[in-house]
Amino acid sequence: LKPFWLKPLLAQANLGPSRKRLFGGPLGERPTTQRAAAPSIMGANKVVQKSKEAKMKAAMAGGRSKKKKWAKGKVKEKLANMVMFDKATYDKMMKEIPKAKLITPAVVSERLKVNGSVARQAIRHLEEKGLIQVVGEKSAKMLIYTRKVGGDE
Repeated sequence: LKPFWLKPLLAQANLGPSRKRLFGGPLGERPTTQRAAAPSIMGANKVVQKSKEAKMKAAMAGGRSKKKKWAKGKVKEKLANMVMFDKATYDKMMKEIPKAKLITPAVVSERLKVNGSVARQAIRHLEEKGLIQVVGEKSAKMLIYTRKVGGDE
């Protein structure tokens, strides 16, 4: 017994014996897991191709839809340097800085944890006392000093 609506479809598709594999056995039974490839009825392959294209479009559009976000730059630590010398820092400056090979405001500021302007004044103070000497020509822009080596020159 075949339902009346199935007859025209089966005749059109000319399925023959494979219909049992496609539509299952007697009514109420589930189809088997191994299915034959459905014959191309009115360009079924084009429908598959369109779905692939649709998938490609969806994949491409998904990547583009999200706006690019700016990378958050690395946040530099805020230094809490002193703006005046205390007794301990002054003693440390008088002891350590004249022994360094390279003396610049940056080096003094980092070692003693003082402000840049305080470091420049410290270098001037050490130069007046004669504990350090200038390297090359003296310039206000590039304060490069070194320890005092040898006798009077």
